[in-house]
Amino acid sequence: QVQLVESGGGLVQAGGSLRLSCAASGRSPSKYAMGWFRQAPGKEREFVAAISETGSITDYPDSVKDRFTISKNNAKNTVFLQMNSLKPDDTAIYYCAAGWIATISRRPQEYPFWGQGTHVTVSS
Repeated sequence: QVQLVESGGGLVQAGGSLRLSCAASGRSPSKYAMGWFRQAPGKEREFVAAISETGSITDYPDSVKDRFTISKNNAKNTVFLQMNSLKPDDTAIYYCAAGWIATISRRPQEYPFWGQGTHVTVSS
């Protein structure tokens, strides 16, 4: 079992930046692939970023590519999501997820462990 706690959300103006953190605890948290997903009101959960167990492989959808960066500090069992050039469309609850995945995955079903989420609001 792995427990995940997100932090770093908040209110920011369009064009601004936020850095989300996800602290993992429990059994061998550094041995998981990690993902960030988001869900806006009335919309389905959406893939945002993923990083492999070692941190050597990352993946992003076109909607956030070149604006968001995922990174992993295995020594501190923490995953980060640096979000730059934020847009009002980025407003959502952001969730951290962990899973035993060979490399990485965009599918939420591949991640059995989830945090409670952190709110991000981008004003225009």
